[in-house]
Amino acid sequence: MGNCFSDVKGGQQAIGGGNIPTAQIVSEGPNDAVECFIRARGQYILSTPIELNLSASKLRDRDVVSKSDPMAVVFIKRRDGTLEELGRTEVIMNDLEPRWIQKINIDYHFESVQHLIFHVYDVDTKYHNVPVKALKLKEQDFLGEATCVVSEIVTKQNRSLTLKIKGPGYGKMGTLTVQAEESVASRTAIEMTIRCSDLENVELFSKSDPFLRISRLTETGGVIPICKTEVVNNNLNPIWRPLCLTMQQFTSKENPLVIECFDFNNSGNHQLIGKLQKSVAELEDLYQTKSGANFSVPGREKVSKGKIFVEGLVEKQLYSFLDYISSGYELNFMVAVDFTASNGDPRNRDSLHYIDPSGRLNAYQQAIMEVGEVIQFYDSDKRFPAWGFGGGIPRGRVSHCFNLNGSPSDPEVAGVEGIMSSYASALHNVPLAGPTLFGQVINTAADIARYCVTSHHAKYFVLLIITDGVVSNLQETMDALVEASDLPLSILIVGVGSANFKEMDILDADNGRRLKSSKGKIATRDTVQFVPMSQVHKGQISVVQALLEELPSQFLTCVRSKDIKPLNVPQAYH
Repeated sequence: MGNCFSDVKGGQQAIGGGNIPTAQIVSEGPNDAVECFIRARGQYILSTPIELNLSASKLRDRDVVSKSDPMAVVFIKRRDGTLEELGRTEVIMNDLEPRWIQKINIDYHFESVQHLIFHVYDVDTKYHNVPVKALKLKEQDFLGEATCVVSEIVTKQNRSLTLKIKGPGYGKMGTLTVQAEESVASRTAIEMTIRCSDLENVELFSKSDPFLRISRLTETGGVIPICKTEVVNNNLNPIWRPLCLTMQQFTSKENPLVIECFDFNNSGNHQLIGKLQKSVAELEDLYQTKSGANFSVPGREKVSKGKIFVEGLVEKQLYSFLDYISSGYELNFMVAVDFTASNGDPRNRDSLHYIDPSGRLNAYQQAIMEVGEVIQFYDSDKRFPAWGFGGGIPRGRVSHCFNLNGSPSDPEVAGVEGIMSSYASALHNVPLAGPTLFGQVINTAADIARYCVTSHHAKYFVLLIITDGVVSNLQETMDALVEASDLPLSILIVGVGSANFKEMDILDADNGRRLKSSKGKIATRDTVQFVPMSQVHKGQISVVQALLEELPSQFLTCVRSKDIKPLNVPQAYH
């Protein structure tokens, strides 16, 4: 992502508005101004808060005279295998079909596989007056447990998943049903198109390069930045792409907003052109009356001749990433592996493609496993296209997109294990060659995504490219990415080995400058995320977390730009 407004890279970026509450940065869309504000306070939030509602059916009866008095306890399994308790339900008396009222709160992380363990207990009668948090679990009768991962819940219709309870003894132990609800205070949003006229020119040799920053006033008189526009170069009468503000951001239509207009400066020291204070209600009035409001410049007595106008304003409902996923939208995983000779002979231990007999994964295997294990829960048939590029094929030719499984026509393999086995087999059958070219693989993935668009399939594609080298034809790759930018496709690139991956930052476009093709076409959105394995800090952030953190926002940018709604929108959202 880009950085906050004072950063050179972030200043030029087209944010398109902060359409999220601060606690939902990843799941609701990118908002660099808010992210900068949060990071400056030592926080970094990548989660979506959800509530788990629990119920059970046909529980085993452990009481002699009456029925069991069940309570459920929810744990999450950490990386080291330990269990952390997330919460407990209340105790329901004399009931084998309990529907607990107490919700269990959890932060959903798209980029992680979050293992949940549910324990069900029959609470002894003598403890019925003891608060549930004070109960010693070892002193209660254990009725059984159920397990799942959070992704399995949120991808189900209505976000509801029924699990078999397993426990001590024989016979059926009953079932546990888990339903997830996203903790969203309001889905109401305001989309505005803003333009300015007669802005002051603060440049010496050209015109100002204006952008807007919008902040919310707090009760204490401070300001919290909530969104910004892109920069319009060399223009004193700019019009920006639509901004989207949620109710969580502006609080109410009467709450004052501070709108500041800056001239972008490469040094990061942007010059204030003017500012004003308006509420959403007042901005609505500007739109309806087709009138403008003058900026003022702090420290000057005169009102600026520069004006702000609201060209378009509409109230709309914003749907979250989970709304789409639980309605039936799928994320389809695709993989492309670098078979260029610079990886080294796979038979040698120092080769990046060396398959260790001990089972230790090489960098290619690690990336496939980590990303695949997350994405697979969002793909119903778990059949994944897998390609190689830069490898030798019969008749002495080099292919920049061949099927890893050796099939002449079908690139799909079964599950993550299918990718792993096809990759290992291809290393024995495909000579390493070169050069490193991504264009054909990206175009092939784009063709699949394009077919699904024309067939009206509710799918979004995620292409993982794993490479050890610098791209041999950067412009060809940029052309392919620009053409694919309007499709439901994201590209994740993992750089392995010690090569200089500086050019990958250009493809990532996190510097705020959108990719441009050789024909002058500009990418409609940022679709690439690049992570070099060597720069991932061990113990702080995993490769998969670094790769996937932008994916939900890229997905939302795609569907929102086309005004695509979830497949089955609940009536209450209309």
